[in-house]
Amino acid sequence: MDAHRIARIAMIAAAYCGATLVAMLFLGWISWGPVQARISEALTVLALFTADAIPGLTLGCVIANMANIALSGVGTLGLLDVVFGSLATCLGAMFSWRFRDRPALAVLGPVIANAIIVPLYLPVMLKGLGFYTIPFTSVDLEGAYLPMFLFGFVATGIGEAAVMYFLGLPLYYALKRTPLAKQLSGDEQPAMRTKEA
Repeated sequence: MDAHRIARIAMIAAAYCGATLVAMLFLGWISWGPVQARISEALTVLALFTADAIPGLTLGCVIANMANIALSGVGTLGLLDVVFGSLATCLGAMFSWRFRDRPALAVLGPVIANAIIVPLYLPVMLKGLGFYTIPFTSVDLEGAYLPMFLFGFVATGIGEAAVMYFLGLPLYYALKRTPLAKQLSGDEQPAMRTKEA
């Protein structure tokens, strides 16, 4: 990889990680847990401009989820989020890149990936942290994995869809009108210096 691609991947990772951590500090209750809408997921629309967003977003998610372990004290159970939460972001970004010519469909990728993957491990993680019931219900997590998964599927899917369609898609159309879109897609080459020595 050349330096430009590495820098692009690093900047995308930093943007995703930074947005996630800011949301965690100010909106922690909606960024993690059984009912979640991670605002930083709107940045997965960057995958509509460049394939470099796939490793960038994945790396940013890994770093943010590792920081969550350190900041919130969830312990080793947080590694489930590092591995599988980051996998959801990676798969969502891959889907977005694949369908980049159809933006409304492309942003569905992160919705599907998060709605399926996050609820698969979240009940185990929450049980280990001492949460035994689905929030706002009386459904006991003890021996009720399927209801917890179904609740997470719906809650995470709705939250992710809201982020992607109400924040991500408008962000995509806004970025598309800026020079950043061409820079991300690699269409603009650095200006050549023509000065002679």
